[in-house]
Amino acid sequence: MRILKVSLIMLFMAFFTACASWFPAYEKPQINITSFALAPESSGVAPTFLIGLQVVNPNRSALPLKGMSYSVEVENQRILTGAEPNLPEVPGYGTAEFTLKASPDLLGSARLINQLLSGQRDTLHYLFRARFDVGRLLPYITLEEEGEFGFGGTGSNTGN
Repeated sequence: MRILKVSLIMLFMAFFTACASWFPAYEKPQINITSFALAPESSGVAPTFLIGLQVVNPNRSALPLKGMSYSVEVENQRILTGAEPNLPEVPGYGTAEFTLKASPDLLGSARLINQLLSGQRDTLHYLFRARFDVGRLLPYITLEEEGEFGFGGTGSNTGN
């Protein structure tokens, strides 16, 4: 009985060591915002925005994106949120580009407008946060892109 326990423990240790070696040098993908525009079919009280994204995969194996959720904050106020179930696979050492449709958070937008009216600003800080579902073998990947945009060309991008 003791030999069986020791054998099972050794088998589990070998299995977990092998699993850890599957992704030894895995690097987080990078996300780039390539465009941001009002959707042409947008109308009414709640407009729709189109956000162009580029995902760069610095790894050898392809990244099978199953879906994602995302948000956009400006000056710590969430102004856009959304989710997308149909995303392309990002090839190993490659890129994929796609466009998301996002709807505004009206309360966050109202707070931002109130904040902007209360003071003079040359730049606004933004944060784009995305959480990608890449399937069962890898956990979710959370990526952030942040920076500042300015009025009259005074802003700078400080992407992460």
